[in-house]
Amino acid sequence: MALKSLLSIVSLFAALHTTSAALTRRVACDDGVHTATNAACCQLFAVADDLQQNLFDGGQCGEDVHESLRLTFHDAIGISPAIAARGEFGGGGADGSIAIFEDIETNFHANLGVDEIINEQKPFVARHNLSVADFIQFAGALGVSNCPGAPQLDVFIGRQDATQPAPDMTVPEPFDSVDSILARMSDAGGFTNVEVVWLLVSHTIAAADHVDPTIPGTPFDSTPDLFDTQFFIETQLKGTLFPGNGSNQGEVMSPLAGEIRLQSDHDLARDSRTACEWQSFVNNQAKAQNRFKQAFRKMTLLGNDESQLIDCSEVIPVPPPPASDAHFPAGLTIDDVEQACAATPFPTLPTDPGPVTTVAPVYVSSHFDFSVRL
Repeated sequence: MALKSLLSIVSLFAALHTTSAALTRRVACDDGVHTATNAACCQLFAVADDLQQNLFDGGQCGEDVHESLRLTFHDAIGISPAIAARGEFGGGGADGSIAIFEDIETNFHANLGVDEIINEQKPFVARHNLSVADFIQFAGALGVSNCPGAPQLDVFIGRQDATQPAPDMTVPEPFDSVDSILARMSDAGGFTNVEVVWLLVSHTIAAADHVDPTIPGTPFDSTPDLFDTQFFIETQLKGTLFPGNGSNQGEVMSPLAGEIRLQSDHDLARDSRTACEWQSFVNNQAKAQNRFKQAFRKMTLLGNDESQLIDCSEVIPVPPPPASDAHFPAGLTIDDVEQACAATPFPTLPTDPGPVTTVAPVYVSSHFDFSVRL
C-alpha cells in the first residue's frame, strides 16, 4: 500500500510538471532569433531594436526615454468616470488619444510640450504594426529599462485606439493643491494616496523645460539618469534658492543650484496623507522598484480590460543594476531635512564628500510628472 501511495505521488508530480511545461511552452519567432510565450509578442522584438537604436541613442537613459515615459502618463490619465457619470465622454485612458488627436490634446495647458515626443515617435508607429495605444506604453516601458536601478516594467498589447480625444483638465498640474491631485488620481483609476506617491518614483529620472524656460533641462534631483531614491531625499531638504529667474508658477525653492522643485512634489512630501509613504522610499531601492512597477502597470491598463490583452512583459530587457546609494548631497546633512513624517524618524544617511553640490542641466525636455509645462 505504501509503495502504491508513493508511486501515485510521483505520478502526480510528473503530471504537474508536464502541465507546467505545456503552459510555458515557447514559440519560435519568424526572425529566427527570438522565442516568446505568445506569438503575438514576437513583433515587439523588432520594435524594441528599432527604438533602442534610433530613438534611445543605442540604449541610453536620456532625453527621449524621459519624454517617452512622460507620454505614457499623459495618455493614460486622460480618463474620468466622474465626467462619464454626467453623460459626457470621460476619455478612454491608455488609448493613444494624445497622439491620434495631437492637434487637440497637445493644446491642453497640462500637455504643452508633449508634441515633441509624439512627433519623434510617429515614424516608428508608421513602420510597425502596433496600435498607437500599445506603442506609447511599450516605448515608455522599454526606455525605462535603460536606466540603472529601474524595475523591469510590465507590457501588454491589444488595446484599441481612441476614436475621440480625452477631455481637458484630466492631467494634474504642478500648481494644483494636494486635495485636487489626490481627487483627480482617485477619479482616474482609483489610485490611493500612497499609489500617487508610487507613481512619482518616476521623478527620479525627470527634468523640466518650461516651469522656468530660462533653464531648460533642469532635473528634479542630482542623479537624473539613475533610477534611484535621491528624488525622495532631496524633495525633503529645505529650499534655499530658485535655480533660474526666480519664482514661477508651479515652482518652489530648491535645495541645490541646478535643481528645480515642483510645488506639487514639495507639498506631497509634506502632507500628512502622503509624507510617511514619501519618506519610506528614502533609502529603499527595492521598494522604489517594486512600487513603481505596480503603479505603472495599473496606469497602463486604465480604460482597458486586462483579460482581453496579451502580456508581453518578457520582451522588456532586465535593466542595469543600481549605480548609486542613498546619500545627502555634498554640503547638506540631516539638519537640512524638513521632517514631515511624524511616525518615523528620517533615516541616517552619509553625506557626499567635497564642495557643495551643483547639478548641471541635463537638457531633458520631459518627464513623467503632474504636467510641468513643456
